[in-house]
Amino acid sequence: MKLLRRKEGPSLDSRLAALLEAAELADGRLPEEAVSSARAVAERAGVRRTLSIDHTVAALAGATGSGKSSLYNALAGADLAAVGVVRPTTSAAQAALWDGEGSGPLLDWLDIPQRHPATSASDLSGLVLLDLPDHDSIQVSHRLEVDRLVELVDLLVWVVDPQKYADAALHDRYLRRLAAHRGVMLVVLNQVDRLPESAVDRCLRDLRRLLDEDGLAGVPVLPVSARTGAGLAELRALLNDRVAERKSWSTRLAADVTTAAARLGTPEEAPAGQAMDRALTTALCEAAGVPLVVEAVAKGHRHRAVVATGWPVTRWIRKLRPDPLRRLRIGTMAPVGGPVGGPAGELPPGGAPAAPSGRSARSSGQPAGASGRSAGASGQGFGAEVVGRTSVPAASAVQRARVETAIRDVGEAAASALPGPWAAAVRQAARSRSQELADAVDRVVATTSARATRRPKWWRAVNVLQWLVFAAMLAGALWLGGLFGMDYLRLPQPPLPTVGVVPWPTVLLVGGALAGVLIALLSRLAAWAGGRRRARRTARALRTAVGRVGDDLVLAPVRAELDRYARFTEALTRARA
Repeated sequence: MKLLRRKEGPSLDSRLAALLEAAELADGRLPEEAVSSARAVAERAGVRRTLSIDHTVAALAGATGSGKSSLYNALAGADLAAVGVVRPTTSAAQAALWDGEGSGPLLDWLDIPQRHPATSASDLSGLVLLDLPDHDSIQVSHRLEVDRLVELVDLLVWVVDPQKYADAALHDRYLRRLAAHRGVMLVVLNQVDRLPESAVDRCLRDLRRLLDEDGLAGVPVLPVSARTGAGLAELRALLNDRVAERKSWSTRLAADVTTAAARLGTPEEAPAGQAMDRALTTALCEAAGVPLVVEAVAKGHRHRAVVATGWPVTRWIRKLRPDPLRRLRIGTMAPVGGPVGGPAGELPPGGAPAAPSGRSARSSGQPAGASGRSAGASGQGFGAEVVGRTSVPAASAVQRARVETAIRDVGEAAASALPGPWAAAVRQAARSRSQELADAVDRVVATTSARATRRPKWWRAVNVLQWLVFAAMLAGALWLGGLFGMDYLRLPQPPLPTVGVVPWPTVLLVGGALAGVLIALLSRLAAWAGGRRRARRTARALRTAVGRVGDDLVLAPVRAELDRYARFTEALTRARA
């Protein structure tokens, strides 16, 4: 429909849609009054566009004694409204209709029960002229009726008199607040017949000055006398022009959109995100005990390597020492297949597991022995595996404070260039899922560290070799033992093969022992180097996994809020266009 599109800029439809979008995005962030006002404008515009656009609703509004009703009667050509000088006589709005056919639903929406056909010239065909109660009436109901209709009518005609044209109640409560509606506003200086001509000019100039100060530059100001009829022809001509254009209603709605958008705020470019993830990840890693886990990975690798590849005669001694990884319950419940639910450190759907973590429990005051992390497996995995809780010591007060500081810094950095309400929303978004951090970080530490428990393939080969060497040593020992027994029993000695001058039993015994010790030493060196490599890989994997948790639970809500603000700004810009 062509009437819905202005000559320049976006259409009224698109501006209304943008205003409604901005209001939805601002819900819960900006004051409820501003958001409700924007929604009311969109709703009101939707209703007004479905009613008669062939009629222009103009309202005569003014103070007590300004002569609104007299002017209303003069324009209508009949005494439709009672006239009073001191006391307000208009208690309810009434309408005069010029060719009012089809205006019934519009007047029903405006809730104007009193309707009169106008008897004056028909050149105002399509005009619906309302006589409003006094805006400064001592009756509260009168003032409320004026406020209601001022928000609904298409054209506002403010009637002032020489005595009260500078009344602060008019300028502060209405004119200044309706500066964006100057395209649908007229000001009539009534009762000019009571002043000499020179005084009329001075009043007009002063009234013009006041209107300019109110932001209403360009609003027509007409001197009129309802009693003598002076200036009525010019007022009718101006009303006729506005009615003939048939666009006062859309101009009014466009001004409403502009005003409602201004109450929502001023569009500002969304700030570029600042890299705060490194400090957050570092704080989370420290609080999650990642350095302790990495150290345990290196020590655990060496410990298990000695158990797996050490000299069989002495390796049992190593088993008496505690396994560093087992003490932290890392890898005790996880199969070799890998971490739960996918790649190392990947969170399950929803960002964090549902079960409370032992670390969280201990942070709340439970002893370490009663924590969920040391109580065995927790819940079924999101894949096909079950991963237990770790027994990493709970974060200290200093570490928790560093995490809280890092979260606060993320929120402050992201909100630094935002308006107050949006800045508060971003800071709240940064903290919105902080209660889930301890549990989520503990899970990714458990799942990611589980890979550090995998046994290298060379351990098995070395273990087989050690047992072969041990078997050779044992064979040599048994052989020598047999020879010793035969000699003790004075039995004849069988032929004894030698290697050079050394008998084979001695070679097997001594060589097996030396070879086993040498293989164990070489394996220990390899395990030391492998432990360092595994610790470095685990540290990188843990930092990546913990960083992903921080991204999911802290940075992602902040990005979502910044994206919401960016869409709000874009919608607000379109609405204000």
